[in-house]
Amino acid sequence: MTGTEGFDRMVVIFNPNSTGRAPELAEELRAELADRSPDLPVTMSPTQHAGHGRDLAREAAAAGGRPLIVSVSGDGGYNEVVDGVMKAGNPDVVCAVMAAGNANDHRRTIRERPLADAVVAGEVYRIDLLRMTIGTGPDARTHYAHSYIGLGLTPVVAVDLEKGGKGSFREIVSVVRTFARFRPFTIELEDGSRRSVDSLLFANISEMAKFATLSDGGRPDDGRFEVITVPHTAKWRILGVAIRAATRGLGPQPTATRYGFTTLKPTPMQLDGEVIALDPGTPVCVEVAPRALATIS
Repeated sequence: MTGTEGFDRMVVIFNPNSTGRAPELAEELRAELADRSPDLPVTMSPTQHAGHGRDLAREAAAAGGRPLIVSVSGDGGYNEVVDGVMKAGNPDVVCAVMAAGNANDHRRTIRERPLADAVVAGEVYRIDLLRMTIGTGPDARTHYAHSYIGLGLTPVVAVDLEKGGKGSFREIVSVVRTFARFRPFTIELEDGSRRSVDSLLFANISEMAKFATLSDGGRPDDGRFEVITVPHTAKWRILGVAIRAATRGLGPQPTATRYGFTTLKPTPMQLDGEVIALDPGTPVCVEVAPRALATIS
């Protein structure tokens, strides 16, 4: 599929009350495409509350056709859109993100050109997603992530950032405060063994947190995800891992297509910037969903 004739419409989802420039960027994108692709209908869909982006994306995808759904947001907002699209079950939907948040790991990693240029070119390709199933049987819930799923230090820092506010100085203070208070957690693997870890990350991209390089060679379309594990150790060693990730990178990491475990205590988990809480005794299975998402970059 190439050229905007491949899309029958575009839906732009954004937070009108964003602390960043989401409303302005959404309008700039609409205006530019009105000039460059006047035959492409564009619908502006502002969100009204947390989680609304998921509903808007699911409704747009479920309406059928070949829509291009653009999230003007950070990683968390795009997570809602991708999850909503996947749950609609329309394989012809194409998704994209215009970076407009504090964390824009996904867009920074896959970007090849300005988004308006990508829309006009219409060159669609497919990437993998992470599919996480929480629980078993009829009560099981499924969530999709475009970039990473993390337990341990990553979501704890994210929660503290939301409490302390975002911004360079506040970010530093929040991370240092959280790092000082952080305690390890234990999970039970499917073979019955237990692991005490400080951080467990399933990654579909090779970079996160603006500067950290998680792995060598990891790609969002290779049919696997990287498993970055930091076993429980002295805090100075954890700090060393963080410094290495931010400077020369963590190097090659183990990969998998499936990773199952059970939580043993209340555990926060982060999906692309969105934090959810897991109860004790919750079975969790993370799998790769090969080439599940059509996108442009």
